[in-house]
Amino acid sequence: MFKNLFKFTANSIGIDLGTANTLVYLKGHGIVINEPSVVVVNQKTGRIVAVGAEAKQMLGRTPAHLKTIRPLVDGVISDYEVTEEMLTYLINKANRMDKKLFRPKVVVGIPTGVTNVEARAVYDAARAAGARQCYLIEEPVAGALGVRLPIKDAVGTIVVDIGGGTTDIAVIASGGVVRSKNLRIAGDKLNADVLQFIRDEFKLIIGEKTAEAVKIAVGSAVVGNYMETIVRGRDILTGLPREVIVTDADIREAMTNSVSKIIDAISEVLETTPPEILADVLEQGIVLVGGGALIVGLDQLIRTTFKVPVYLAEDPLTAVARGTGIAVEDIDFYKELLIVPEYDRSI
Repeated sequence: MFKNLFKFTANSIGIDLGTANTLVYLKGHGIVINEPSVVVVNQKTGRIVAVGAEAKQMLGRTPAHLKTIRPLVDGVISDYEVTEEMLTYLINKANRMDKKLFRPKVVVGIPTGVTNVEARAVYDAARAAGARQCYLIEEPVAGALGVRLPIKDAVGTIVVDIGGGTTDIAVIASGGVVRSKNLRIAGDKLNADVLQFIRDEFKLIIGEKTAEAVKIAVGSAVVGNYMETIVRGRDILTGLPREVIVTDADIREAMTNSVSKIIDAISEVLETTPPEILADVLEQGIVLVGGGALIVGLDQLIRTTFKVPVYLAEDPLTAVARGTGIAVEDIDFYKELLIVPEYDRSI
């Protein structure tokens, strides 16, 4: 009786807690929040000044007493208190869109291979932020759910989730992860590669936001159509503003080492995959999700390297968030895919 009552008097929320962006799915409404995982803290008072998009706008533009914090590093919590504050802000914002009597039920995506301590930190932060119940789900599994792959069937599928802090590669079959690898090379590392390359080759200092914009504008994994963009920054020698023209070839060179490591990680997973599942992969292919999957030509490079079909998910940025939403809408059906903490006595 009470279980059915909660369905109507409490929200169900799915959260893709990402290093770069956090997305929130609200049952009955879809994805309602997509904000950067950035928080600005006043160091004099210890109070949160801004969260999400507003905080990201302040990157590199704050006085000394305001500190810009990214509370998640490589997909895991690096600052528990700030993460709790950020989750509180996001959960409350979602709840205001559809007010209910009780606290919400929440499913949160986490990278594969995290330690029990790291998983516990996510769980505790969500509970402290207002979740009545909290379940965890591995991000590649959520991504597979988000693109409606038949992951509960006895058919092998490989999902490559290239996020902001981590690349998660998982072989999924019969409702579980058969093989997986977590690589701490993803969107943020590619941004850093671009930033360092422009500093070394053009003697120009740029910020993180500019590096990301350049990667999005002309980044590619294979030779294709010529692309160029103007990059503005500070000249290392003179200290004065200067602009240069950067091409797709420049950014491809900047990212080549990191992209090669992602390819090597996929190869490692394939090499340890059972033959029966590998046969399924040859037929079903590899599915790419996450923002990093949008790099031009990356799917083509993986297809050429491994000689298997490769598919870019529809709207790969939101695939994991959609998957957490699907899971939270039917906890009983997807329970075997979820990580139910033993220390949670309320579930």
